[in-house]
Formats: sequence, structure tokens, C-alpha cells
Amino acid sequence: MTENERRSRRLVTAGLVCLLIFSFAGISVWRCLKPRPIPSFTLVRERYRQSDALLLDRHGELLHRFRINPHGRRMDWTPLEEISPALITAVIQSEDRRFYQHHGVDWRALSTVGLKGLRKENWRGASTISMQLSSQLDPQLEPRLVRRTLLQKILQIRTAMEMEKMWSKTEILESYLNLVTFRGELQGLTAASIGLFNKRPHGLTPLESVILASLIRAPNAPPREVSNRGVKLAGSLNWAFAPRAVEDKVSEILLRPYRIPLEVAWAPHLARQLLKRGPKNNDSHRLVSCTLDAELQRFAFETLRQHLMEVHSRNVNDGAVLVVDNPTGEVLAYVGSAGDLSRASQVDGIQAPRQAGSILKPFLYGLVFDKRLLTASSLLQDTPLEMSLLNGIYRPENYDRQFRGLVTARIALASSLNIPAVRTLNLVGVKSFVDQLDLLGFKDLKESDYYGPSLALGAVDVTLWDLVNGYRSLANGGVWRPLRVMSGTTPNSRLSSGDKEDGTDLLASSGQAGKDISRRVLSPETAFILADILSDRESRSLTFSLESPLTTRFWTAVKTGTSKDMRDNWCVGFSSRYTVGVWVGNFSGEPMWNVLGITGAAPVWVDIMNWLHRQLPSFPPLPPKTLQVHNTDFPDLGVTHREWYPAGEEVTVSQAALSGVPARIISPADGEVLAWDPDIPPDQQRVFLEARPQSGQMYWELDGAQLCDAGTIRMWALRPGKHSLKLLSQAGEALDITRFVVRGMQSDDPK
Repeated sequence: MTENERRSRRLVTAGLVCLLIFSFAGISVWRCLKPRPIPSFTLVRERYRQSDALLLDRHGELLHRFRINPHGRRMDWTPLEEISPALITAVIQSEDRRFYQHHGVDWRALSTVGLKGLRKENWRGASTISMQLSSQLDPQLEPRLVRRTLLQKILQIRTAMEMEKMWSKTEILESYLNLVTFRGELQGLTAASIGLFNKRPHGLTPLESVILASLIRAPNAPPREVSNRGVKLAGSLNWAFAPRAVEDKVSEILLRPYRIPLEVAWAPHLARQLLKRGPKNNDSHRLVSCTLDAELQRFAFETLRQHLMEVHSRNVNDGAVLVVDNPTGEVLAYVGSAGDLSRASQVDGIQAPRQAGSILKPFLYGLVFDKRLLTASSLLQDTPLEMSLLNGIYRPENYDRQFRGLVTARIALASSLNIPAVRTLNLVGVKSFVDQLDLLGFKDLKESDYYGPSLALGAVDVTLWDLVNGYRSLANGGVWRPLRVMSGTTPNSRLSSGDKEDGTDLLASSGQAGKDISRRVLSPETAFILADILSDRESRSLTFSLESPLTTRFWTAVKTGTSKDMRDNWCVGFSSRYTVGVWVGNFSGEPMWNVLGITGAAPVWVDIMNWLHRQLPSFPPLPPKTLQVHNTDFPDLGVTHREWYPAGEEVTVSQAALSGVPARIISPADGEVLAWDPDIPPDQQRVFLEARPQSGQMYWELDGAQLCDAGTIRMWALRPGKHSLKLLSQAGEALDITRFVVRGMQSDDPK
């Protein structure tokens, strides 16, 4: 025997010994290693989470889909019967040809790969679908670097074999297709099918199926490699595709950014606020139920868009709508913008602060009514007015630049006259009004020194959210409660929820969220009187005419407002059941062109209110028992009206002293500047002399001359010059004093 033969024999013997040793070691390791824990198919489906969070309405209907997982894109779980048969065939042919024959491991393929490894060839590719799925379910079986270790491979095989005992082939294949990564961050067949081909998995064609199957082995491979693999796969299936067709389709889908369209996107602004909340790794916030009504939300959105298109030529691009339920405070519609009609559709018009305009006037009159400084029948002057400020002269004007002379407070508010509102603010002062707005829930108010008399005309930034809830407090008899957008119980009947104390106001200011806060902001008497004024079509007709977009066939109370230079347009009102608020304008701050409340926001408001009450009636509120009704007649002004008065409105001086209310001059206000207008008849240019409380035991003294008793409102003809007015007691004691100026047309008028 030659030396070479002896050497070969020793090598063979050594090889056999090594083989026996490795075999013994492998068998020992195989027996010692237990398969990884395997969850049930049902548990895997239950644990599956989309990358998107879902916002549901009060009835469980999908309102909005919003992505919250930045690491991967998953859509909903798709059952195997809803997947294209062509895709199933292509995946099995590409990944595991004997899927239905083996029991977790394809030993034939594994031995072939082992021989390739001994010849130092590429030995990858023996993993079955069951083995791949076991790795998807257990991070411990994933490759730690580039390839799995021998120990991981053995565990993967053991786990796959054990899985085949517990799961059916259908369950394994269904889970695999819903969990495998196809391209980039597209995880699962549904995300890949929609993201790359914009269709659901059941509609995949054979050509699309071979491309998706070719992506599984190398999800981020370049297009040429994917095309080559697709052509080979199609050939192995005897699917007659021209190579050029595969290349063109691959280039079409892989060389452009994929996009998963939002199938449902009716409440994007609210979804951003609600679906991003909640702790990380907590799945409870992925499915959020809110108080919105999907049907109403869609109607409000389309109605807003329709009316914006009608006034688009007047430079109106943006708008917002908020609808709430009066008893519960539940938000039923939340439309933050007009979608693609807007140049800034991501801005939330409900939470964005905008200048209020005349929309705040009811709260000003409510303040003076509550303080018993005025009644709805009190006469106010709608005449030229100048006020000296540190930075110059303030001259308020009505929107039509006309003056009506003497008007009642009811007409002044209902017709939204500006000059009477400024005079009303002088009765209580800016600080009192700012405090009242704060009590009504308006946020981010500045110190009262920041505002001047223009606060009466809405020179303050407010949000539609706060504004609607302020008007809702009028509908609820003067009681303010926070609004709610979270649904705390199972979905209730459509637009007819009862009083519930569950749920949370996630949009409340810091420190208020989750609390059941209620507070009285106006007396029941004042809230009723304001609602009565805002529903008075006749008193509104001075400005808006008897027939206007504010008129409804059922009872409603409504107010419009337009800010300076027509930058913001508001309409907010309530019925016996709902409060609806609408804002239109431009998020950029550009002014609109000749758009007022009745032409901008009001048509949207009335359409939504009519829809809400298409079958539900709305009746006027019942007056509190403490209110009395009397006829109010001003023949010279052409005013005859049945007016409501709080009981005890007329009090004596002694009663005022006991209650701690000092006698004071209400009109004219201290420092007021009145202007003589040559266009108004002289007999109508008068100033009211009014004191509170009214009593025959007090007297007027003007410029040192006694005039008359102060028990009733007196009118004094304007006379240019500086004047001093005193309120005297019966004993001649000065109870109050005010100084005012009347500017005339003469050259020697006081400056």
C-alpha cells in the first residue's frame, strides 16, 4: 500500500470519526434544545396592530385613519380567502415549493443547501414559510448579525416543526403574508398592495403577484434585480410575461415614492389631537371613540366647502364649523378647515385664535344686565362719539357708517350697532368685561390695560371652540360647562345622547381636563333675555331686514360678527338642542372682499341648523319665574315691545344703600366725548341723563344749574362745550359726578 493510499485511508477514517462526533453532538443538541414558545394563531391575530390609529364616531363608524407608528407601515389584517390566488401561488413557488408536503422543514432543500455549503457555494435559501414565520414571531430567532448562528438555525427548525403541529397550513400562510416585509417599511401584504399598486390584495394580477413575491427575498433590492427575479419566477410558473413588461412595471412602482392613501379622512384636525395622545407602547389609544357623528361631520364639511366655493371670488378660502349638543356638551361636528380648498388645510380653524368682532356683544350686554345697569328697554345713543385715548382720538362707527339716534338696548344688540356697544362698555369698564370673558372660558386673554374701548367691538382674539361654548352657556340658562370630545361609553343613539358624566375634554386648558367643571356665568334671567333678543327677528331687522339668512322656521338665537377690514367672519347661534358656530376668512390673515356675516358664515350656519332640525322641533326657552313682562312704548322712536324685566329692578335709594350698591351716573360716561352731527336733526341729538338706582329722591345738576329729579331717564339737548354733571341727594349731597365734552361745528369748539 502506497503512502498516498495510507494517507487517504487515514483521512477517510478521521472524517468518519468527525462525522460520528458531529452527528452525536448534533443529536444531543437537538434533544437538549426545546423549541421556542409558540403563540396560538388567534393570539397572533389579536396582537396584530396596524401602524395607523383609528378614530371612530359615536356609533363606531370610522371617521379618520391616522399614522402613529414611524417604524413600519401596516394596514389591516387580510384573511387568506381575500387574497388573490395568483399571489398565493407566486409566493409558494418563490419561497417554499413543497409547502403543502413538508411538516415545517423541507429536508430535501436543506440537504441540497448543505452540499452547496460543503462546496463553498451559496448555501442560503432552505428556510420554509413555517421557519420564516417562526422568526417573525420570535425576535430571538432573527439573525444577530448577517446570518443566523447554528444554534439559532436549530431552534428555528425545532420551532417550525412544533408550529406545524399546532397551526393549520392556512393559518401559517395567512399569518406569513400579513407579517412579512415586502419593500422598505411596507409590512404585510395589505400595506404592500395598497402602497405599491393602490389596490386591495384580492385584486392583484399575476404580473403584480410575481413582483410582490420577488420582493420577499430581498425587499430593498434594486429594480433590475427584482425584475430578473420576477422574470425567472414567471417562467417557473409558465406565466407568459414578456421580460419588458416585468421591467416596466417594476420601474413604475419602485422608482417613485409609494403612497398609502387615507381611505377615511373626515376629521383630520381632531384626529391629530386625540390619536397622538396616550403613553407609548400602549395600544389603547390606537382605537379611539369620540363624540362626533360621522353623518353630521360629512354634511358640515361638504356644506362649508359648497358655500366657500360660492364666495371664493371674494377672496374667501378658509372656514371652520363646530357643532355641540347643549345638554351634554358633546362635540358632534368638528370641521377645522375646508380641506384641499384651503391653502393651509393643516391649520385648525377651531383652535386658531382670530379677532372676534361683534360676536362678543351678547356677553357685554349680559354683563350690564346682570349688574342691573341697563335693561333690554334702556335707551342708548347711536350718535357720533369720540373718546380721547393716550394714542389719539377713538371714533367708533357702525358698519354702514350711519347713525340711528336713540335706540333700545334690545335693538342695539339685535342689530349689532357699534356705538351703543361702546357706550355700554363705558358703564362697566374694560376690566369687568375682561373678567367676564375669562369666566366664560375664553383663554389667553391679556391684562385689561392692553384693551381699550374697542374691546366692545371685539378687538380681542378668540377661538371658535371657546366662542361656541360661551354661546352654549346662554342656551343652558347661564351655566358654563366644558365641551367634550371623548366618548366614555358604548355608542349611543344618533344625535340624541342623554346627560352623562363620563368622557373627557382633552382639548381643555391645562388643569381642567377630565374634571366635571360647571359654574354660573350669567343669571338665568339675563341668559333668557339675551336668548330672547338674539331670536328677535323684528329687532334685528334694523340692520339685517326681516328676511335674512339668520331666519329659521323654528326657534333659534343667533349673532354674527365681522372683524376689522373683513378679515374674520363669524356666525354663532343655538336652538333648544344644539349650538352651531361657523368662521370663514383666510388663515393667512388676508381681508375678504365685501363679505359680511349674513353673506359669509350665516348661510353655512343656517344650512347646518336646518339639517339638525329637519325632524326635531325647537321651542323657545321658558322664562324664569323671577321675570316680569311689561309693555315698553317709545312713540317718538316708533318702538313698541313687550319687554322682560327682573323682579325688583326698580329699587329705592335706601334699598340700594342696604345692599351696598352706591348711587352712580350711568349716562353720560365720565370723559365721554360727544360729537354734533349736521346730518342728524337737532331735536334728535340728545344725551340721556341716567342714574342707578332710579329714585325721585335724587336730582341732576348740570354746570351748576339744577335740572330735574333723577327718578327717570331724562334727555338733554346737546350743547357744544365742556360740561360737568352731578347727581345730588335730596339733602344736596353729591353722590356722583361726571365730566363730558360735546364737540360742535363752530370754530370756537373746545379741543
